[in-house]
Amino acid sequence: MTSTETIGTAANPLQIGTRDKSVGWYTPTLENVSEVQRDLLENYSHITPDRVVPHILEVRDKAWEIHPYPCIGQLRFIDLTISRSPSYSLVLERLKKGASLLDLGCCFAQDLRKLVHDGAPSENLWGAELKGDFLELGYELFLDRESFKAHFMEADVFDMEGPLKQLEGKMDLVQIGLFLHLFDLEGQNKACDRVVGLLKPEKGVFILGQQIGSLEAGPMALGSGSKMYKHNVESFEKMWRDVGERTGTEWRVTANMDAGLGIDQKKRTWDDPNTRRLVFEIERVG
Repeated sequence: MTSTETIGTAANPLQIGTRDKSVGWYTPTLENVSEVQRDLLENYSHITPDRVVPHILEVRDKAWEIHPYPCIGQLRFIDLTISRSPSYSLVLERLKKGASLLDLGCCFAQDLRKLVHDGAPSENLWGAELKGDFLELGYELFLDRESFKAHFMEADVFDMEGPLKQLEGKMDLVQIGLFLHLFDLEGQNKACDRVVGLLKPEKGVFILGQQIGSLEAGPMALGSGSKMYKHNVESFEKMWRDVGERTGTEWRVTANMDAGLGIDQKKRTWDDPNTRRLVFEIERVG
């Protein structure tokens, strides 16, 4: 997102980009750290139990001064979403056998750290992020600059001659978390076409992730004059049918919507009430 975008309803647009901590998407304290998060930070990053919460908040506030986005304000960079995927055990097994995975829009690369903590070789992992500051903050959060051997690149998914070009046709798995919804429908289609091009040209390659969805699919205007597109399950499946037709491939889409991302706790008070989390797994079958 740019620094001038707004979200919410037409009647109640809200500014993204302000460093004002009174906005609804800045959570001042962290009351609960899950067992999975605590395990990663204590046993992977070797942070003492009493320092886990202060450490997270200190890194978050540093990130907020650079990129004051909702994902930062709401501490989404400690959400280990990949480990909650239905196929996580299969993904981990494939990685242990030598498969490669790209985390596209990886933010702090928290999901890559979780994979390594659970036994995946970090040399098989790639992370691409438009904001290079997030990659550096990931090292600060997880304290693993010397030991973490994943390959990082500051890259734009739409730059066909940029750093991602080196990965074309080489990936077995791609993780896409809170990324596609940043674009309008045309942009999402282009991004999906690019993901197809990054994967190996064979059956069984796999995409997993999540994004902001809506009970009613459609575009949502942003203050910058651009639009983001929120899918429901049906529109998301249709998009991947269109992707398949354009790229000469066929994909099996498993998707569902739930009330994650704080929706169930009424934390997204600034957002459209139809908003939901869309979780997906996509496998090439033809």
